[in-house]
Amino acid sequence: MANRQTVDEATARAKKLVIVESPAKAKTIGKFLGRSYKVEASQGHVRDLPKSQIGVDPENDFEPKYITIRGRGEILSRIRKEAKTASKIYLATDPDREGEAISWHLANILGIDESSACRIEFHEVTSQAVKAAVKTPRAIDMDLVDAQQARRVLDRLVGYKISPLLWQKVKKGLSAGRVQSVAAKMICDREEEIEAFIPDEYWTVDARFRFDKASISARFTGYGADKRDLNFHEDAQRVLDSCEGAAFSISQIKRSERRKYPAPPFTTSNLQQEASRKLGFTTQRTMQVAQQLYEGVELAGEGSQGLVTYIRTDSVRTADEALNAVRAQISERFGGEYLPETPNQYKTRKSAQDAHEAIRPTSVQRTPESIKASLSRDQFRLYKLIYDRFLASQMMPAVYDTLAVDIDSDTGLRFHSNAQKLKFAGFTCVYEESRDDSEEEAVARSLPSLEEGMTARLEAPDAQQHFTQPPPRYTEASLVRTLEEKGIGRPSTYSPTISTIINRGYVTREQKRLIPTELGKIVNELMSEHFPEIVDIAFTAGMEEELDEVEEGKLDWHSVIREFYGPFSESLERAEENIEKVAIEDQVSDVPCDKCGAMMVYKMSRFGKFLGCPNFPECRNTLPLLKNIGVACPKCGGALLERVSKKGRKFYGCERYPECDFVSWDLPVAERCPVCGSFMVFKRGAKGARFHICTNETCRHRVQLEGESDE
Repeated sequence: MANRQTVDEATARAKKLVIVESPAKAKTIGKFLGRSYKVEASQGHVRDLPKSQIGVDPENDFEPKYITIRGRGEILSRIRKEAKTASKIYLATDPDREGEAISWHLANILGIDESSACRIEFHEVTSQAVKAAVKTPRAIDMDLVDAQQARRVLDRLVGYKISPLLWQKVKKGLSAGRVQSVAAKMICDREEEIEAFIPDEYWTVDARFRFDKASISARFTGYGADKRDLNFHEDAQRVLDSCEGAAFSISQIKRSERRKYPAPPFTTSNLQQEASRKLGFTTQRTMQVAQQLYEGVELAGEGSQGLVTYIRTDSVRTADEALNAVRAQISERFGGEYLPETPNQYKTRKSAQDAHEAIRPTSVQRTPESIKASLSRDQFRLYKLIYDRFLASQMMPAVYDTLAVDIDSDTGLRFHSNAQKLKFAGFTCVYEESRDDSEEEAVARSLPSLEEGMTARLEAPDAQQHFTQPPPRYTEASLVRTLEEKGIGRPSTYSPTISTIINRGYVTREQKRLIPTELGKIVNELMSEHFPEIVDIAFTAGMEEELDEVEEGKLDWHSVIREFYGPFSESLERAEENIEKVAIEDQVSDVPCDKCGAMMVYKMSRFGKFLGCPNFPECRNTLPLLKNIGVACPKCGGALLERVSKKGRKFYGCERYPECDFVSWDLPVAERCPVCGSFMVFKRGAKGARFHICTNETCRHRVQLEGESDE
């Protein structure tokens, strides 16, 4: 009796063990759950396919062989030790396929029955969400695990079968992948479109028309209702000739009201796109900072708090509790006129899994400004982006008064003008979505008071020559958007996919644009010729759909792999026989090696281009590839060079370093400040605005630049 009592007391004293993925999350959750819980971190995956071999057995129905990841032994020993004395074990890895697979591996290692109530999940790292999850454990979802296994096995088969072939035929260190090869092909195809593009000439004729108390600008559209394009200079000249001595009057006026509705809260791809356009973040940087905000940040007076909901999602759905909270915040901060009668509803894409909410702040009471002191610069900027987008998504639309005017001449010409004036700001007082490769909408301060029949006085009509432009190169933002639209990859894959094709040297990033390298073009040609199904967009999108059906329990993952592997193995055999070895010649520079005298060649690494000695490995000399920005050093007059810091951040320094120590994180420009004569730097402002700003702290004069933003 005494022994049983002792055992019962020991069990009561034993802590419940919660296993999460990251140490940061473990620290945050530990504070929420208190002393009766012990929280440990697996630090991601603990088991995986071996790196030294393919780890998948096609002869045994593609059975994967899992081993403990190197470096995880000590972590697993600590977890096992805690598990032995724990009264209950909860597996609390991330709420997605990968997280489910990690929980399954941990259950196998710790001898936990996967069908028992051992798995908990929460979509935000808050006290309320974590405590609620602990009260509602469930079994491991084997459909999610199988979906992850299918993706892992499929990616391993593609990568470990094709990559050695590329090493043998092209060069070592290359790789192919189910998603990365498609992304690389899209970038190469776009480059081919640009190279093959033949511009077409066209002309526009603009004019200023004056009335008694107003004036407007208008563009020639045709002869009356008959619209005409001006393809040549002669066409434009005929319009100018017809303007001479002609009488103009307003033939038609249309006044209306236009409503502009807010964008939904962020999904993963939307967040990556907007962070690229508004903040200049790469997809990798966006996800790193977003992960920090999700896992928890130390806030003054609050401790570690998760600031945003789960960051890998394709859904725009929002929980009712969060909707109520944000509506109350809008009413309090902006007034009832900014609050719709009912919450704004948004439709999630048909291809979306809709497993999680949209990305939103965990508490709208925690405004960006109120916690700014506790956040790093990147954390604050991204949190503000997420917070403002969520707030705006539940606000009233912006309302504009619009004016459309047709001005006709007695010679038959018609000019047209559009204008709009903001009538009610609505959500735009908080946030507006950016757009790729387009100008921001022009909004007039006032609309002219005009009536039909009013005579107009023509002033200085101007003909301008233009040429059609090729499609723009992809930015990370536009590539992510296209991948999502075509059903290639899923939220968790966009960032690593882009990082991989850049690190492998298939693509370079120049002025935010993704440009294929010669190596990338060669590999893409080989893949397109010998493995057309791997780089086919429709095939890859279809495969994604099948993998989603595995996740939904509609398909067996083994059958999906079997169906893929038969044709793939045949393509592999043909490729091994038919691909000839490709010689890639290094491009020779005009810079001699300062150690052996040979002319150095351009090389590519994960950090970009550099100069290397062609006599490697006998001579291992390398030099950074420095770009002269064409601006004189304000200290000594030497040339300023574009350099990269150890952390990968771009900066500008003098060519005479270390004799001259001038350095600037902002891009110096040739123009001097017209007020004080100090040197100026280039800066971007809100909504794509661009400036030259004086570096003199007592002056700070700024000059706004005209033209389109480079987004």
